[in-house]
Amino acid sequence: MNLTAHTRFSGCGAKLGPGVLEKALCGLSQPAYPDLLADFSGSEDAGLFRIGPDAALVQTVDFFPPIVDDPRLFGRIAAANALSDLYAMGARPITALALVCHPLRELGIEPLRAMMEGGLEALVEAGCALLGGHSIEDPEPKLGYAVTGIVDPARAWRNNTLVPGGALILTKPIGTGLVNMALRAGCASPEAMAASHTAMGTLNRAAAEVLARFQVMACTDVTGFGLAGHAAEMAGGGCCGLTLFPDRVPLLPGVGDYAAMGLVPEGTYRNREGRRHCLRGELSPLELDLVFDPQTSGGLLAAVPESVAGEVLSALHEAGVEAWNIGATGGEPGTIQIARP
Repeated sequence: MNLTAHTRFSGCGAKLGPGVLEKALCGLSQPAYPDLLADFSGSEDAGLFRIGPDAALVQTVDFFPPIVDDPRLFGRIAAANALSDLYAMGARPITALALVCHPLRELGIEPLRAMMEGGLEALVEAGCALLGGHSIEDPEPKLGYAVTGIVDPARAWRNNTLVPGGALILTKPIGTGLVNMALRAGCASPEAMAASHTAMGTLNRAAAEVLARFQVMACTDVTGFGLAGHAAEMAGGGCCGLTLFPDRVPLLPGVGDYAAMGLVPEGTYRNREGRRHCLRGELSPLELDLVFDPQTSGGLLAAVPESVAGEVLSALHEAGVEAWNIGATGGEPGTIQIARP
């Protein structure tokens, strides 16, 4: 079953770009609910609503068209991607609702069933109950989940609470957007596709559980805005900026070649337009295409005290999680300094 043949790829699955939803919501307001801790007025990965002295709901939603041809794998990736925002706030997933658009007359029920099997597999792995969902007939398949988690609000991680003296830990290599473009162009290597599919289908659960054993200054997940776009969100709300070491950023196999060939997603250009002003220092055009490459179900990007960075990396590796130290916190708020130590 060739799912991607039914997808319009000009901007497939890409977010509208940094700040677009915020602009659409600009000027809108809602009552000052006393238990509402985070909503659309900020750039957090999910909403946060207190339901008790030691408990808050964490809620988010995400959906997109197929980025792989295997329906079951697509379902798993869609669920892993939605759950990632909960893990980025240190929350434990508890419930999910499926959002489905499907050309039933054209594709039939079997691909949809396979998608749902893959999604349920990931949700079960996360300990997250699937309650149901909603489906509509649509010529372009799409799948995603609205997911809810729970966390102690005093221990919830935020994405914009950087302080100086931290190390930036990334838990998955980047380049899924470039690999997907190469796949559609028929030139993605089997090695690149296998590595990309593994990364996208892997939950951030293990990474979040390890990080929870340490002090986390700030945390986000790397998805549609790319590594630099999400790093800019981290730098935008704290008391300092950050430094990115581009030579340490892990890449999926072949993505440098795919970028050099011009197989760059449309979302990359929107990401660059929205956040390039935050960069301080030199990046080559190819490096810009890499750090702004829109990711699907990317890794966590966490700031931890520099003094424990080595211990954090060791603990992540022992848990079977790939992880790299790719930067540091400090400097002018709202900026990303490029450095090559």
